[in-house]
Amino acid sequence: MKLLKRWAIVMIGILALAPVTFASDHDGAKKQEDRIANASAVMSEILNVPDNIPRDLLDKARCVVVIPSVVKAAFIIGGDYGRGTMVCRTGTGFSGPWGAPAMYALEGGSIGFQIGGEATDFVFLIMNDRGANSLLHSKVRLGGDASIAAGPVGRTATADTDAYMRSEILSYSRARGVFAGISLEGSTLRPDDKANRELYGHSVTAAQIVRESEVQAPSVAIHLTSQLQNASPRLRS
Repeated sequence: MKLLKRWAIVMIGILALAPVTFASDHDGAKKQEDRIANASAVMSEILNVPDNIPRDLLDKARCVVVIPSVVKAAFIIGGDYGRGTMVCRTGTGFSGPWGAPAMYALEGGSIGFQIGGEATDFVFLIMNDRGANSLLHSKVRLGGDASIAAGPVGRTATADTDAYMRSEILSYSRARGVFAGISLEGSTLRPDDKANRELYGHSVTAAQIVRESEVQAPSVAIHLTSQLQNASPRLRS
């Protein structure tokens, strides 16, 4: 009888927590969907200005990382952070169409120095297979684990493409409507496993999202991937 009472108490506790768990999961998924929507809006505005990212550089990029509205965290000493998403080309050698988004985190003290307390959008072009594969599997320290350079802007910047192609990552920022290349050496980019779990509803790695065709992109990502597909339908080496 005592065992039965204990079992009943356990079941009541589980049932009582179920709505809380469901609400938490729903809130987490909604937060990640909002981040993708914000990243899509940032990418739309950048792609619609011809003097922003040189199109031939985008054509050579394996992946694009968009971190919308990075802010300085005053309550964390020296801490700066941003949350966003990475979209890569699918297929062997990243040569296929743009695929499902994986959630990413940008962290590091140098971010605050660059943004000066303003809300700033960051965009990263991942320019080769090594840079893409590094980001898919681990935290990457920019300028250390992966070479990074401030990306060129404008139509005339394409003349210097070969110099920039030696970098694995090209970085850009936008604050107060001004879009420019920016150096973020010392900061880190890493897969956000918790955010990916919230978005997809189960544990899934960034590598699985990007490299496995079975992972379906959420509907909120359609606009982002279609923008990239329209702007750069194929990889050009």
